[in-house]
Amino acid sequence: MATTSIWSVKGWLGRVVIYAEDPAKTENPEFFEKKGMTEKQTQNLMDVIDYAVQERKTIEEESPALLRQFVSGVNCRPATAREEMLRTKRLHKKEDGVVAYHGYQSFAPGEVSAGVAHKIGMELAQQLWGERFEVIVATHLDKANHLHNHFIVNTVSFKDGNRYYRSEKDYYNMRSTSDELCRAHGLSVIEQPQKGKTQHRAEWQAEQQGKPTYRSMVKTDVDQAIAQSMTERQFFDNLKRMGYTIKTGKGDITVCPKGRERGLKLMRNLGEDYSIASIRRRILQQQRPARPAPEPTRQVRVFLLRGNFKHRQRMTGFRALYFRYLYLLGKLPKHRPRPPDKVAPVHRGELIKIDQISRELRLLCEHEIDTPEQLAAFKLTASKKEVAICDRIEQRVKDMRTNMKIEKEENKDAIRRSSRTSRENRV
Repeated sequence: MATTSIWSVKGWLGRVVIYAEDPAKTENPEFFEKKGMTEKQTQNLMDVIDYAVQERKTIEEESPALLRQFVSGVNCRPATAREEMLRTKRLHKKEDGVVAYHGYQSFAPGEVSAGVAHKIGMELAQQLWGERFEVIVATHLDKANHLHNHFIVNTVSFKDGNRYYRSEKDYYNMRSTSDELCRAHGLSVIEQPQKGKTQHRAEWQAEQQGKPTYRSMVKTDVDQAIAQSMTERQFFDNLKRMGYTIKTGKGDITVCPKGRERGLKLMRNLGEDYSIASIRRRILQQQRPARPAPEPTRQVRVFLLRGNFKHRQRMTGFRALYFRYLYLLGKLPKHRPRPPDKVAPVHRGELIKIDQISRELRLLCEHEIDTPEQLAAFKLTASKKEVAICDRIEQRVKDMRTNMKIEKEENKDAIRRSSRTSRENRV
């Protein structure tokens, strides 16, 4: 299985070539000692590529007599790739704008060897760009369980001088071609992926395991806003009350929840059912919702408690805050968990990080840490891994308190709106 993507690069062409051929990425760490690049090497792309290729930094030793290299060129040589790409740009007088396109192809952990990964990457580059563009293909070996290919594609064709423009069709072609090559090499593929933009492997795995993802939570909120709306304006108002900012254009809607810098295009990421026209149609097709039936009277149950509250130990500080937050996220109590759409919008982004939050709470409970002073004292003797968790706790505590304050204010606003609506209806 392999996931793919491609994006534009602006600025210095050498920077992206250096990253793709980074010796810390393409060498086999089991056989060669890493070396850092000097300032002079970073200034001259020729020196960097020569360093990366000729200094045996992009090779893997399979046996004492066999060395394999994992940086290759399509229609260019790795050692002169930058000069060849720039020469093509100068020849056709197209040196401005986007300097290159940077793509990747990431494989499932343990499913492919470095040699097969690089072979598939070369075949993919040949099929997608080999007839018209210069391409560098580099397989990164720095993570044994995360083999992935990087592609650097020149924006100007050496054949006809036309520019390469990435489109939705290019996303689809890259993904479908990658899937065909994976099948040909006996690898698994992600069946029936989202139309349009490629899913990241981690996101796909989370969806298969029933865990919430950024896209799934946005989709749930949008569906809920549609279900609660009788007009398009009401739909946008419902999304805004959930904490989203909204932009429209070219038949698509971009929504951005609180706490994220970049928005999500609904039709591009969720499919045709989420275009502006489709959402309008879904709203019009809905019947006016009936008044909710009154809740049945709950039976009062009486429990007899034995013991004394005076001697119980009350949990305070960080641990109490974490338990309260897990309750707000719908993860506590365990016998009555709440679905993501019942969680306040300001907290939903944290559902993706629930495993991290659980590990942080486990550390706090195991070492009975409730105050900043206790946390700082523990870090002095903690392991490197535990120190990293402590750093996350310090930031998480701030975020929790901020989010809980926002939720409290939003609840007050909701109560005021409800009271105002009730008064208007009586009038």
